[in-house]
Amino acid sequence: MKSKSLLSSSGSALPRVLAFTFVIAAVLLGLFLLYALSVYEEPPVEPGWAIRGSEQIPPGAVTVRFSGTATLLFSDGETQWMTDGWFSRPGPLRMLLGKISPDVAAIERGLADNQVAELAAVLPVHSHYDHAMDAPEVALRTGALLLGSQSTANIARGWGLPEAQIQVLQDRQPVRVGQFVITPIESRHFEFPDPAIRERALGETEIALPLVPPARVFDYRVGKAYVLHVSHPKGSWLIVGSAGYVEGALQDFSADTVFLGVGGLGSQTAQYMEDFWRETVTPVAPSRIIPIHFDSLTAPVEGPFRGQVKLMAFLSNDREGTLSFLRKKAAANPALQFVTLPRFEEVVLFE
Repeated sequence: MKSKSLLSSSGSALPRVLAFTFVIAAVLLGLFLLYALSVYEEPPVEPGWAIRGSEQIPPGAVTVRFSGTATLLFSDGETQWMTDGWFSRPGPLRMLLGKISPDVAAIERGLADNQVAELAAVLPVHSHYDHAMDAPEVALRTGALLLGSQSTANIARGWGLPEAQIQVLQDRQPVRVGQFVITPIESRHFEFPDPAIRERALGETEIALPLVPPARVFDYRVGKAYVLHVSHPKGSWLIVGSAGYVEGALQDFSADTVFLGVGGLGSQTAQYMEDFWRETVTPVAPSRIIPIHFDSLTAPVEGPFRGQVKLMAFLSNDREGTLSFLRKKAAANPALQFVTLPRFEEVVLFE
């Protein structure tokens, strides 16, 4: 009888033990996800490269303001234009599980922080959400002409931007914006190492019909990826929005400055990184490198720049690779200046 009683007691306790174990596991998983989705790495750039906004802006100087990712605002005192115009920052859970759309309030704040009321043009360097999603609203608010691929044009149409404000770019056909001459050069997007992500992000390239948000992240297909060469009477520069390249594409161009997109670069092989540098930086022979697209896609578009959220760092872990590669190039090219821009502050690019 005593043995039977013990067995019965043990049997009834087992479900309670399993339930308790499940609860503990669920709590631990929840804590891990909270940590992984809310804590950020340091960005993969040297703190010593950071510069501050210019205290004085000489008349006629060409200036730049950086909002994060590849959103850059250029001005010569007469004409202002912007790449991407991306200010929305949907969180990681929403990106993974839901649909996204432009955050109109964030766009309004971003334009105000850049002291922008009017723009001549906004030019997404390709059509992924972190480059082209907000551009139609930026164009509506500023009167800008939206310049981009056919896929970007369909994002604009889906948001209701008038056709008169949409212009599809042609490969290597310069566009004049005030005294700025912008030449779009068709290139390649960074190749995601993970085959499944690569297929979803890059496998089907075109947005064939107007895209009406809210939409899923991967509905914002890449379209055409451009490197932008910009010339102005005061100087020239290259904008590389994604760490991809086409062999020989930049052989006929030179630039004083390269805005170098390095997002995900450290997840690639050492050979890929060397090839990227050889095909992107070496041909144009710049005197200055300004890394861009090194910051988080989900952190707030305010305050200090942050690196990847921990969850993404666990999956790709490219920070050290990117930083090590940039340090090596800086050490090997002592005459080449490396700088990172402050957020929103105006910096003189060419006096």
